[in-house]
Amino acid sequence: MDRNRLKAVNFLVIASILWSIAGFLIKLIDLNAMAIAGFRSGIAAIIIFMYMKMIIPGKWKTKLTKIKLLGACSYAANSLLFILANKLTTSANAILLQFTAPIWVALFCRWFLKEKVRKSDWAAIFAVMFGMLLFFIGDLKTGHIIGNIISIISGIGMAGFVILAKLETEDEPVELVLIGNIINFVICLPFCFGSLSYITADSVLLLIIFGVFQLGIPYILYTEAIKHVSSLEAILITVLEPLLNPVWVYFITDESPGILAVIGGSIVILAVLIRGIYQTKVNNQVLNL
Repeated sequence: MDRNRLKAVNFLVIASILWSIAGFLIKLIDLNAMAIAGFRSGIAAIIIFMYMKMIIPGKWKTKLTKIKLLGACSYAANSLLFILANKLTTSANAILLQFTAPIWVALFCRWFLKEKVRKSDWAAIFAVMFGMLLFFIGDLKTGHIIGNIISIISGIGMAGFVILAKLETEDEPVELVLIGNIINFVICLPFCFGSLSYITADSVLLLIIFGVFQLGIPYILYTEAIKHVSSLEAILITVLEPLLNPVWVYFITDESPGILAVIGGSIVILAVLIRGIYQTKVNNQVLNL
């Protein structure tokens, strides 16, 4: 393994672990979801802006294209809705349903990137749909339905970000993340001001950890890492996030998902991983022809 690839793998592991702390941070911060999302995005935007100014100033282009704006909006929707979902359903449900993003990417590529959807993609899509169905069946009486729906839409937003970032080939992907965080901060600014009287010293500390270590730094690491690893490695390594997220939440807040959510989440993760492994195998066979 060359040094750049080894470094990228380490970046992905660190990013996934840092992403996974979102669930319990959201549960511990006693503010409304919009305020949490706004403060988190504002702090992350500062970190990413500093990174872009100091590390990649020569590559930073300020031209705001249509694709760049749509990609930033998709990221913003994914990030904001994920916070809302965590307040309306369990952290396990929120992250596992958001992890359906790779399947939405496979589905949307047919229309936006004109890429063919293989039979293996459709099989994975149906498996994920079945997994999601188990979430909703298990949560019919728990009041989590709206949160589950928002989680799925968050995953669709993530898929849109991935596709549009692929279409925007001239700029650094982290620039879309910066713009998306600025969008979220502006949208949530009224809620941030409205929550100022409720903020405690503990809340400030948790929000700083949230913005710097859960969002800003991980996305910097992720956007650097994906340049040097295969799609299979990116899928296999980042699966640490949905696996660790509910574990941290359980030990810190004692929140646990229902049995059907566990089964459904396992199906979702397996479907994404198996599709990723198969897709990489097919791509390698094509390259060797």
